Amino acid sequence: MTAQPAAFNGFIPDVSLTQGVLRRRVLAWLIDAAIIAVICAALWACFAVLGVLTLGLGFALFAVLPAVPVLYHWLFVAAPSAATPGQAFMGLVVRREEDLGPVSSFQALVASGGLYLTLALGAVWLAVALVTPRKRTLHDMAAGTIVVRARALTAPAGAWNMAT
Repeated sequence: MTAQPAAFNGFIPDVSLTQGVLRRRVLAWLIDAAIIAVICAALWACFAVLGVLTLGLGFALFAVLPAVPVLYHWLFVAAPSAATPGQAFMGLVVRREEDLGPVSSFQALVASGGLYLTLALGAVWLAVALVTPRKRTLHDMAAGTIVVRARALTAPAGAWNMAT
């Protein structure tokens, strides 16, 4: 069982929660983008074959492809792990800002949709994370979420004189 640090009036006192998060988020996004590209390529190939086999009727399935990235992020962040595979690999989790609890499905949807809306409007909007105290982006603020280091959420194991 993992212990969660206490939040104090919306302020997280432990700087280790968000230390190095911005760099990790960028790398996690690159990993997720590669996974999404593989998923989309596989779906594209399946839809193309299905389109040919159905004499063109299956080509309508190509309309599903733009939803894949949003669904990918939404379903992974709303899951109990609260992280996409890229975020999990980089040691990050998405939490509610007020108490560091797991995010709701609606918060995950707002954060995921907001991410891709921000990318569609120009990735320069992501630069907000450079000036916010806890490296939060606009879609994090809109959803009421914060991305933190997973290791900082867990209590250290072992006694004071035992190596972990």
